[in-house]
Amino acid sequence: MASTSDHSAVPSKATTGTWGRRALLGLFLGMLIVLLLVDGFTTKTVGSSGVGSTAATHSRLQGSQPVFVTNGHGGLVSRMPAPDKRIALSFDDGPSPEWTPKIAAILRAEHIPATFFEVGSQVVRYPNVTAMLHRYGFELGNHTFTHVDPSALPSWEAQLQVALTESAISGITGVKPRLVRPPYSSTTEAVTPAQERAWGALASHGYVISLANYDTEDWARPGVGTILSNVLNSPGIRRGEGGIVMMHDAGGNRSETVAALPKLIAALRARGFQFTTVSGIAGIPRSVAEVPASGGERMRGSAFDAMLALAGLVTNWLTRLVMLVTILVGLRMLAGLLLARTQRARVRHLPIDSDYTPGVSILVPAYNEEIGIERAVRSLAGSRYAGEMEMIVVDDGSSDGTAAIVQKLAAQGAGLERMRLLRQANAGKAAALNRALAASRHEIIVTVDADTVFEPDTLALLVQRFADPSVGAISGNTKVGNRRGLIGRWQHIEYVMGFNLDRRMYEVLGSTPTVPGAIGAFRRRALADIGGVSGATLAEDTDVTLDIGRAGWRVVYESRARAWTEAPSTVKALYRQRSRWAYGTIQSMWKHRRALFSAEEGGRGARAVLAIALFQVLLPLTAPLIDLFAIYSIVFLDPMPILAFWVAFNVFQLVLAVVAFRLDGESMRPLWALPLQQFLHRQISYLVVYDSLISALLGSRLRWRHSERTGEVEMPETA
Repeated sequence: MASTSDHSAVPSKATTGTWGRRALLGLFLGMLIVLLLVDGFTTKTVGSSGVGSTAATHSRLQGSQPVFVTNGHGGLVSRMPAPDKRIALSFDDGPSPEWTPKIAAILRAEHIPATFFEVGSQVVRYPNVTAMLHRYGFELGNHTFTHVDPSALPSWEAQLQVALTESAISGITGVKPRLVRPPYSSTTEAVTPAQERAWGALASHGYVISLANYDTEDWARPGVGTILSNVLNSPGIRRGEGGIVMMHDAGGNRSETVAALPKLIAALRARGFQFTTVSGIAGIPRSVAEVPASGGERMRGSAFDAMLALAGLVTNWLTRLVMLVTILVGLRMLAGLLLARTQRARVRHLPIDSDYTPGVSILVPAYNEEIGIERAVRSLAGSRYAGEMEMIVVDDGSSDGTAAIVQKLAAQGAGLERMRLLRQANAGKAAALNRALAASRHEIIVTVDADTVFEPDTLALLVQRFADPSVGAISGNTKVGNRRGLIGRWQHIEYVMGFNLDRRMYEVLGSTPTVPGAIGAFRRRALADIGGVSGATLAEDTDVTLDIGRAGWRVVYESRARAWTEAPSTVKALYRQRSRWAYGTIQSMWKHRRALFSAEEGGRGARAVLAIALFQVLLPLTAPLIDLFAIYSIVFLDPMPILAFWVAFNVFQLVLAVVAFRLDGESMRPLWALPLQQFLHRQISYLVVYDSLISALLGSRLRWRHSERTGEVEMPETA
């Protein structure tokens, strides 16, 4: 967590417009949403295999041959089939990477031509299988794009289903199939008036509608014997009548189809049947059944295939990424829970040595803090601390009455006489801290934001662990002092769970990335080792903490040392603050990246940089992807697993929150707002990371912005 106090400073580079950054972010998320929608609608809305009712419906087409063209008035006219003893084997619902090659291998081994009616979404997913069928000379037909009954769609949508499949096949093979088999069709006896009208509309665009004479019903997996019987024992086959046999090469487990196919071929040959394609049965030239695509049509088809392939690739990648991130988030939450309890067990019995009272210099950088500065310095002056103490307030070019208030207070006594005021032109928070550091005289340095209120015993508790000479910095426990509204409650929960619970974990791991500017303590020698406070980033507290860790010092957390600070009270203010934190954190991570590869600095710096990269950059970057995938799953997949996961996540998070609040001695009442965090506060947390990362990649610099204060910090009477 970066400091809550903002100082004005001049940016070193031109700032890229906010709208420009957000436009890039919107473009990225928009493209991702489009790709997910494309993949969802084209691959996750595919109908199941099956046929319509085979019971007689007194269709006008009953008794007709199964191949139809338009009569020129939107109706259908049956084409006279080829002479008897000619059979066309046809396969629906493919291509399948598992079953189609096996069926094709059997047909090639037996030198049998066949027609494959392909589903467009499957063609896009498995283009190599379609290319293989075309290369081996099999005839290709159109089975709509998502295996949907055209009669259940508006005319334009039914036409689009066929056109998209035609485009997908032409992009891969260079031919446009004109044979169409409507899904859920079987023989002419089962055609309803609605289907006849829908198919007539398709035929009016030059397509040839192909049903079947013999339906194996292999889609239902009735057994190899039943599949064979449905053809060989049919009256037409017994009379020696040829026609079209309907089978399936995809849409489920087709092992029975694969097993039945050689037996069916052998039995039909034994009865004197000859094999041809559907176009051969209908007496249509192959060049009419498969029309060569023009160069432009093939280019459009290839582009269409490429877009859908990209959508599928992105969705598959996203699925794996979400699974990985989910595991990491779960492990992190579990590790945070266990390690926080470990830290608590280690430090809860540490004695408070009333004789350990090193001299303390308190540094308070201030810029336009007239609302809260008096309460802040009075709380510091009221500290119950037996050792020597001095307060140095640096007015960093304030344009309000900050300096006058401090001067007036310094003359009042009651501990305030130990406060000194230094004034300088506005140069930023890091410069103000360094100015105060240079003027200070004690070994222990405590930094405090000008809107922060200390409890009376905070200072004495904060410095206790400096008795260990290996400790270079100590993080105090920052509390949200304005937690009445929903935004305040969310930040209160976040501070207790996400900041203070994490600091317990980081102490055990030796990877603390940030000592907050609101309440942090440093050993002067540690600051000297790193050359003071760096102004190279917008998160000077993270930058300093990483420097100290890389220098070999330990960074620990003292939960008993509490300070109350004012958090942003509006969405706009919260977004502005978190943008600065995120940008400064990314700057600090990049600045200290070499710690990951240095064997000379010990492991603390490397672990801290790694913690920032994983938990403050990479995981927030994946958060919107998880949200998008959750919506995708609810819309296109079974919603129950994702809803169950969401409930489980919130239950586990609630358990984590209860533990964190107990460790911090907090009331559980604000936790009713925890589930609501998922719908605004969480989105702000990851959007600022995207915004800041884009700014960093574009080489822009965010500038310090002063946070508007309300002075609404409330500290419990028991504090």
